[in-house]
Amino acid sequence: MALEIDSILGKWLGLNTTSSHTAVASTNLFVALLCACIIVGHLLEENRWINESITALSIGLCTGVVILLSTGGRSSHLLVFSEELFFIYLLPPIIFNAGFQVKKKHFFRNFMTIMLFGAIGTLISFGIISLGAIHFFQKMNIGSLDIADYLAIGAIFSATDSVCTLQVLNQDETPLLYSLVFGEGVVNDATSVVLFNAIQSFDLSHIGSSIALQFVGSFFYLFITSTLLGVLTGLVSAYIIKRLYFGRHSTDREVALMILMAYFSYMLAELFSLSAILTVFFCGIVMSHYTWHNVTESSRVTTKHAFATLSFVAEIFIFLYVGMDALDIEKWRVISNSPGKSIGVSSILLALVLVGRAAFVFPLSFLSNLTKKSSFEKVNIKQQFTIWWAGLMRGAVSMALAYNQFTRSGHTQLRGNAMMITSTITVVLFSTVVFGLMTKPLIRILLPSSKHISGSMISSEPSTPKSLTTSLLSNGQDPEADPAGDQNVYRPTSLRMLLCTPSHTVHHYWRKFDNSFMRPVFGGRGFVPFVPGSPTEQDVLQWPPQSE
Repeated sequence: MALEIDSILGKWLGLNTTSSHTAVASTNLFVALLCACIIVGHLLEENRWINESITALSIGLCTGVVILLSTGGRSSHLLVFSEELFFIYLLPPIIFNAGFQVKKKHFFRNFMTIMLFGAIGTLISFGIISLGAIHFFQKMNIGSLDIADYLAIGAIFSATDSVCTLQVLNQDETPLLYSLVFGEGVVNDATSVVLFNAIQSFDLSHIGSSIALQFVGSFFYLFITSTLLGVLTGLVSAYIIKRLYFGRHSTDREVALMILMAYFSYMLAELFSLSAILTVFFCGIVMSHYTWHNVTESSRVTTKHAFATLSFVAEIFIFLYVGMDALDIEKWRVISNSPGKSIGVSSILLALVLVGRAAFVFPLSFLSNLTKKSSFEKVNIKQQFTIWWAGLMRGAVSMALAYNQFTRSGHTQLRGNAMMITSTITVVLFSTVVFGLMTKPLIRILLPSSKHISGSMISSEPSTPKSLTTSLLSNGQDPEADPAGDQNVYRPTSLRMLLCTPSHTVHHYWRKFDNSFMRPVFGGRGFVPFVPGSPTEQDVLQWPPQSE
């Protein structure tokens, strides 16, 4: 067993794995850096410019410089980046926590707009970036890239990273904007990964109508089956915990089962070559709607903070490593004879990201506003600009996809691969640091009265664990925001009827189905495990079924 652990560490740790002691020392140093990121991030929390992502990235860069100097230019990081490390261990807690903590009321109220931005918008951005890469990079002669590589570039740089913006926005003060940025970010990541997987699974050297149809079919197949798998896994976890009720013996079993079932959904999707991001995200939504309410109060608090902590540490880990890896001399040596071309490629990619983002945010916002009756539900121009800005930053998903696509043949051997890896690093660093530094001041300028939002716009959901008692689907119209909405006879346009009325109808029938069939089987809000003499005995009166 010790030899196996050493071999695993040896795979992850770079030039510093000459002995088990060195491996342990390197791991300890990395853990110490994680602690430093948390402490410095806390001290700079109120800073006008800095956020957690930039803090971790800056510490990673400084550490990389120190390691680079101490090793004589041979290495700049403690860990060797691995797509498996990222996709199997770091990404699952981040995405699951996003689904588990999401305020479903606002998420599903704006579901059509979120899907427009996250799915359709990502496809538009993917097309613009891919076509731009083909047009410019073939003329620049940057290396031996084929059509699959150019399409992969479109998928890589369509993956947004809204962490910086979400750290500034407050979902209680700006619920509409937060739900749009948050929801679009998650769906965007999932769509980008599904696109990337579909590109890798097809031979695109001879594109024809049949290949295009298969590509589209594969995309929708992955999207739908991944979502269904996440829902199914979440329901299974709810049923098991409700029927067996582990809390009567030990709340540790409840917490352990929830964590393991969440991770099981992710790995099951990987096993069947589906989109694990979509699967674990919807598993988190279903588990927060059913499973979370089937456990004791202590388990609810524990799971909420456990998932949030794991997600927080994973995000810091990623940005810290990206900062160190940016100085890896091995990648830059291959393109050292043409720095100007490398800067040109990075600049073109940044320009394509800007144009591709604007090409769908503003038109789709206009289309979404046509379906909204209340002015509070419409996305104004300042909010549109904030949404556009939120998606300009590129992060860990783009890095992981780039490594996956351009290191299969070795980035040190192929010039085109090295060029794309280094350009991805440049874009990620520039967008995170430059755009990230400007995020707080920009939002304060665009949304100066965010702290004085009227009571109708402030979410009624508390930030405690009980915030997850909100329903899976809510009314599309907030009666408090528009008191006259239910009194006046209103004849919507055909477009509004197409996009709005069905969602209200689906919500109505979902409510009836959920109350009549789902909750009696899977539990959920209103279900209180009763243990005589335990705190849940007092919770019975605190968790009644709410009228809907």
